Amino acid sequence: MDDTQKKIKNLLVFISVILAFAALYVARDMFLPIVIGVLVALTFSPVVRALARLRIPEPVSAFVLILGAVLTLVFGTYMLSGPITEILDDAPSMGLELRQKLEGVAGMLEDAQDASEQVEGLANGGDSTPVVAVEQPSLLAFAAGSIANFLGLTVVGLVLALFILASGNLFYVKLLEAFPSFSDKRRAATTAREIERQISRYFLTITLINAGLGVSIGVAMYLIGLPNPILWGLLAFVLNFLPFVGAIVGAMVVAAFGILSFDTLGMGFLPAAVYLLLTSIEGQFVTPHVLGKRLELNTVSVFLTVIIWSWLWSVPGALMAVPFLVLLKAVCTNVPGLTVLGNFLGPRTVVQTTPRTADGTA
Repeated sequence: MDDTQKKIKNLLVFISVILAFAALYVARDMFLPIVIGVLVALTFSPVVRALARLRIPEPVSAFVLILGAVLTLVFGTYMLSGPITEILDDAPSMGLELRQKLEGVAGMLEDAQDASEQVEGLANGGDSTPVVAVEQPSLLAFAAGSIANFLGLTVVGLVLALFILASGNLFYVKLLEAFPSFSDKRRAATTAREIERQISRYFLTITLINAGLGVSIGVAMYLIGLPNPILWGLLAFVLNFLPFVGAIVGAMVVAAFGILSFDTLGMGFLPAAVYLLLTSIEGQFVTPHVLGKRLELNTVSVFLTVIIWSWLWSVPGALMAVPFLVLLKAVCTNVPGLTVLGNFLGPRTVVQTTPRTADGTA
């Protein structure tokens, strides 16, 4: 009977996980601003609490912090809008020029495409029936719509964060009231504070690191002679919040504009090489050293989390992947039953072994 109950319990857990993923996928426009609001509130909660000790009311400090976040978002969007609009206006001519400079590579791709079409024609038995193609929205229109939708959901999330921060310790009190025993209350309080501390430290630290990376890349592009160095610095700052993908996308974009801006392909690929070098130094040395072992995560868990959340919520999901992993690791560290999972998410640890004597005793 116990065996049967255990199997039923495991099956119910599996079904619950599948249903949770389905709900997150279908209702992402509802869950995304909630997740953004909670993460922003966790990030600013230590600041609000510190200001409250200075007799500044929580609603006032919460309003100032969220207003600052909104103004920063508006300023960043404004700074990027001008150069991006110019690039979009010149996109057809830039694409033609890039195609001419990469004529050899483009010729190889066209030959491969022609061969593929010939093989497809043979597979269809030489059927020449015309195919009606349905025109799809352009990639630029889709990207613009996605960015506008994400910015709108971000504003909703910031408003939610404002209400959470302005409420002070209300939700902590409600959380403690949900547990009957004192030991459970103490563990819940410790876990909540640890989650808040680690999320806050992660976001503030990563933002400063990405800002430093953006300044470094902007200065490097200026020294190389690539036009719009401020744009590439801001682009690096934003894209570096995307693990793995951000550096690759940024290097590809910089490579395209480097080829357009310089006469030789070698000089054209130099900005992309410098971009990858600086992001590699940041990812391999700066970030692990600054964050320390407590917030360090192993590469496999980060990569898998990015894949899962990118599938669920596309680019916003990739942005949420690492903060979610930091939150999960904080929970696993403070809940005894989840220590195995927390150990899996953490970095490599060296197992200390006790030397043994010849007879096998320690």
